Amino acid sequence: MTQEYQVTPEALARLTRQQRRVTQDDQTEPAFRNEYWNDHRPGIYVDVVTGEPLFASTDKYDSGSGWPSFTAPIDPDNVVTKTDRSWGMARTEARSAHGDSHLGHVFPDGPRETGGLRYCINSAALRFVALEELEASGYGEFAALFSTTDSEEISR
Repeated sequence: MTQEYQVTPEALARLTRQQRRVTQDDQTEPAFRNEYWNDHRPGIYVDVVTGEPLFASTDKYDSGSGWPSFTAPIDPDNVVTKTDRSWGMARTEARSAHGDSHLGHVFPDGPRETGGLRYCINSAALRFVALEELEASGYGEFAALFSTTDSEEISR
């Protein structure tokens, strides 16, 4: 995708209070009481601020944590990590590369068969783009991540 992803005053003005708290103030939303923790629709998740593509539902799994969990980002260049020493411990924080939005944290307790990482992400940092909306929303190149079975089910 050749689009530039950047933070604009307009994008920040559209954020809800919870989205602002999470993405701009590095907060965490409540477990099991957030929009995408139990969402199983095919599609991708983008940064709620910039729209940069972050995760695909094909890499989403139920970690039991109460937050959306992914094994890997769509494009590793769109998610950066840094050490977070808040709460008296060292954790690995995940942030969007272009928007510098706080997304959540990365833990080494994910499924071993997919690399062992768990990207534990706040729903408030994400906007979901359903498989059937990828093309119209400018994310058509990501349709290739989904099997033809997924695409056939959507078109029914």
